[in-house]
Amino acid sequence: MSAQKPSVPKGTRDFSPIEMARRNYIFDTIRDVFCRYGYQPIETPAMENLSTLLGKYGDEGDRLLFKILNSGKYLDKIDGKALAEKDQTGITRLISDKGLRFDLTVPFARYVVQHRNDISFPFKRYQIQPVWRADRPQKGRYREFFQCDVDVIGSDSLLNEVELIQIIDDVFTKLEINAVVKLNNRKILAGIAEVIGEAENFGHITVAIDKLDKIGIEKVNEEMLAKGVSRDAIDKLQPILTLEGKLKEKFPKLLEILKDSPTGLEGCKETMTVMRHLKDLGINAKFELDLTLARGLDYYTGAIIEVKATNMAMGSICGGGRYDDLTGVFGLEGISGVGISFGADRIYDVLLEQDRFPDAYHASSKVMFVNFGDEEVKYCLPVINRLRKAGINTELYPDAAKMKKQLVWANNKGIPFIVMAGTEEIKNKKFMLKDMNKGEQEQLTEEELIKKLKRLSQ
Repeated sequence: MSAQKPSVPKGTRDFSPIEMARRNYIFDTIRDVFCRYGYQPIETPAMENLSTLLGKYGDEGDRLLFKILNSGKYLDKIDGKALAEKDQTGITRLISDKGLRFDLTVPFARYVVQHRNDISFPFKRYQIQPVWRADRPQKGRYREFFQCDVDVIGSDSLLNEVELIQIIDDVFTKLEINAVVKLNNRKILAGIAEVIGEAENFGHITVAIDKLDKIGIEKVNEEMLAKGVSRDAIDKLQPILTLEGKLKEKFPKLLEILKDSPTGLEGCKETMTVMRHLKDLGINAKFELDLTLARGLDYYTGAIIEVKATNMAMGSICGGGRYDDLTGVFGLEGISGVGISFGADRIYDVLLEQDRFPDAYHASSKVMFVNFGDEEVKYCLPVINRLRKAGINTELYPDAAKMKKQLVWANNKGIPFIVMAGTEEIKNKKFMLKDMNKGEQEQLTEEELIKKLKRLSQ
């Protein structure tokens, strides 16, 4: 019997050294920007109690949670009736009390409540860790993926929204990604639901229109109708969702539509305030009001932010928003927060498709010393040690193999410089430095070699 071919679960991936180098380029860039704005790092466990996760993402989010089976004889708790009725929800509660985190925001809210006596508010934190969702895998959508979150909690100021969009602008400017920042406000959406007479169906409406760019307007309308939204209300909603024009044209129309909704007008005021600041700052990224932007997660209460790469058929590469009382479900009420999350995996796909990864991140080593044998190795080892202590990533080929094999190996790893020291070099106390990209080589003393490699590595 032949061994089964190994594989990874659908929606997960292995990462090669070059892929890891590129991913680290993304993480390093994002982390540097976070730190520049004064955000501090935390980490939370991969798994959380289901009591922490359930009920925070809406029914759809709850279904996409990966549950972890309890250890031991978990089936002993299930009676025959539950099995006969195929009560999946009831059975799940009996056999599982933990799950993999769905995002980093809810664990962050739990962290804030649990450690509130050690935190100074407003608390600015960033977190770069993987999350898991039992979603259908497709291009740009994975079951295991990294999020790079940045949040400030304990402040109502709209300057926090402005700062987060500045962070978005800085990150994508550094990564050389042309991006558009779409803005909306849950209060505007609540006002719209109110003026079309469907305030009680606000949640169903937002979940449906959040899928607009994925399934189209007809399917969105069908979903709302199936959830109990009236045909008359859906008809009233259409011209609002398709409201066009520049910002100075959109807002007067929107203010007129929402004139009888204090909540909706407040959302307009907040959004206009944020946009005025952004205009004064002159950020590189384009920003626009998008009334179809809903982000169907239940915990958002104010500003909603979503970023897309221009000229690419790719979903959101960054998103987030304001949540006024997410910590309230854990017993700490009245603490408002706002945050965004960068989708590292989608950003990777954008950079790869647009060929924007710098060559410097392709190789883990700058220099490889050729191995000619024991005497030559003895001559090279002290210099290799000096180069490493000087901060230059350096390695020695471990075996005295044929020269061609060693050079092919270095080339496959993308190592840009080769150092050779044979009988003649040792006799003259020199080293031969070869530039693999230019094909040029020169003989240098130990001091000259170290000095030049330092300069080339900067």
